[in-house]
Amino acid sequence: MTTIDRRRFLASVAAGVAAAGRAPLGQSAEQSSALSDPMFHPLPLGTIRPAGWLQRQLRIQADGLSGHLDEFWPDVGQSQWFGGTAEGWERAPYWLDGVIPLAWLIDDEPLKTRISRDIDFIVTHQRADGWYGPYPEDAVTKRYDLWAILLANKVLAQYHDATGDARVLAAVQRSLRALLDGLDRTPLYGWGKFRWYEGLVAVFHVYERTREPWLLDLARKLRAQGIDFQALFTTEDLAVPTPRRGLWKWTKHVVNTAMATKASALSWRLDRRPADRAFSTEMIDFLDRHHGQVTGMFSGDECLAGRNPLQGTELCSVVEFMYSLEHLFSVFGDPRCADRLERVAFNALPAAIAPDMWSHQYDQQVNQVQCTINPEHGWTTNGPESNLFGLEPNYGCCTSNMHQGWPKFVAHLWMKTADEGLVAASWAPCRVETRLRDVPVSVQVDTDYPFRDTVTLVIAPSRSVRFPLLLRVPAWAEGAKVRVGSEHEQPMTRGTFHRIDREWIGRTELTLRLPMHATITTRYNEAAAVERGPLVYALKIGEEWTRVNLDKPHRELPHADFEIRPTTPWNYGLIVDRRRPEDSVSFEERPIGARPFSPDGAGIVGTARAQRIPAWKLVQGWAGELSPADIAWSDRARPVSDQPVENVTLIPYGCTNIRITEFPKVQSR
Repeated sequence: MTTIDRRRFLASVAAGVAAAGRAPLGQSAEQSSALSDPMFHPLPLGTIRPAGWLQRQLRIQADGLSGHLDEFWPDVGQSQWFGGTAEGWERAPYWLDGVIPLAWLIDDEPLKTRISRDIDFIVTHQRADGWYGPYPEDAVTKRYDLWAILLANKVLAQYHDATGDARVLAAVQRSLRALLDGLDRTPLYGWGKFRWYEGLVAVFHVYERTREPWLLDLARKLRAQGIDFQALFTTEDLAVPTPRRGLWKWTKHVVNTAMATKASALSWRLDRRPADRAFSTEMIDFLDRHHGQVTGMFSGDECLAGRNPLQGTELCSVVEFMYSLEHLFSVFGDPRCADRLERVAFNALPAAIAPDMWSHQYDQQVNQVQCTINPEHGWTTNGPESNLFGLEPNYGCCTSNMHQGWPKFVAHLWMKTADEGLVAASWAPCRVETRLRDVPVSVQVDTDYPFRDTVTLVIAPSRSVRFPLLLRVPAWAEGAKVRVGSEHEQPMTRGTFHRIDREWIGRTELTLRLPMHATITTRYNEAAAVERGPLVYALKIGEEWTRVNLDKPHRELPHADFEIRPTTPWNYGLIVDRRRPEDSVSFEERPIGARPFSPDGAGIVGTARAQRIPAWKLVQGWAGELSPADIAWSDRARPVSDQPVENVTLIPYGCTNIRITEFPKVQSR
């Protein structure tokens, strides 16, 4: 971190400390002790239903690992949380955290029945002192990292949101009361210390329904005992990539980091500290500068690893960063957070999970030309199986935690404004059924976005009602327009919300055009990346899948382990004109497949000119790293490649399993 960066962070922290002891301007001390409202309120779970390709995606998920993990994987199916003898800490709550919204969003009755049975066991076996079953009777003698309790309460709050089950709300309230006293005997340590803010999700859920002041005392106690990320990010260490096969650190753990990007938003609701608001974007900007990837993620395999496209990103960090961005958008109303959320959701999330969603990776690479058991790997601390597609490659946390990505994305597509209106946070096909000013209102969203640039909305209140509609215009959508009914098109300003405040009568159709223009961005080692709208594009490579680890338990089909090797060349450099990217890449719309995020199901395909680079080969099982001197000219007299110019196919990054995404540039004009 530069000296200027350090001064900015330190000034923000100091301002926050000074502001914490006084009420914000215009508020009394009594008002400032209450929980501040977010800019936008998420709608109750089930208010939004997926449609179109998104509904198919969630159906694939329910038919894959997510919907069946409890039927064969002991760490969930035989968890101590459900009365078994297997793991009794984070894995079963992690699974529930994703399958609860999944089951209720697609109304999967068999899955809902199994989930309700598991929730009922947790609630009915809660002890008289408020602690859940897996928590030890004597937590001072036998320590139990409270991260699992924070996670379980977040899960139960979500179940209460979906069902309205009063028993569950009461159970969470009893658990939080036990936690308030228990933190004095056993303060936060380990994972709980780094994930204290996750506990605020359940605290706020209960507070908003009971207004019990002790709940905010608990929230402040959790914050006081947890890691201060604003202070942590003033250190030089976090800017430096973790060495390959380097030292594992709590402070550089990528999942902790992805979760913590929402800590400032949750903290801000307690006392509106200016430093919390400022830090919400400072932290992400810092991660982009030092560890950013073209997919919208930052590297971490398992610790922060720099901007090299060969370093991996853990799947747990992808789904947790998405959840953090959903919170940041809700609390602060910054459209940039929704832009980033879409980029991660449509690129990094599907790329790390097999198209049938029966296997997944622990680490994905932006330049990933094969996925094999690789003892020569260059991860920071992970092992040789980390980018296999499998049941639990490297470690089982992602096996239990991957499920929340798509369902929570759907649940946050639309939110409610403070003035009884609706805001479109992210664009995807769905249907919204809600009440505004006590009038039932439906919103139908018909679109093949992000594979297309047109979105059609149908607003239909049960009777005439006036309310504002806020349409998020992505920052890349230059020339965006909207037509309301038969009226003239209205221009929309990119990177903002387009507000339509009117009386809605009967059925009103709106058509949005969000033009997607190709861009060529410069990445690590001066490589070129192709982007268009919210999608990143990568080389389509032929694949050969081979089963491995047949002797490991629970690896029978379809939940098996696989290596993937290329069957077509991958070592291409692109011929691009960065000033005129539309002349470098052409795009063709295709029907979206039954599996939307698969090589053959891609709804749009790009074509670019390229040349093979024969010297670009595998090095220690990965695509070799090319320096800037190797990329364009070898001796300032001739190009690196004397191979013939070819047309290559580019498909959305999220549709790939192996790929090249950051390309050497072999010729420019």
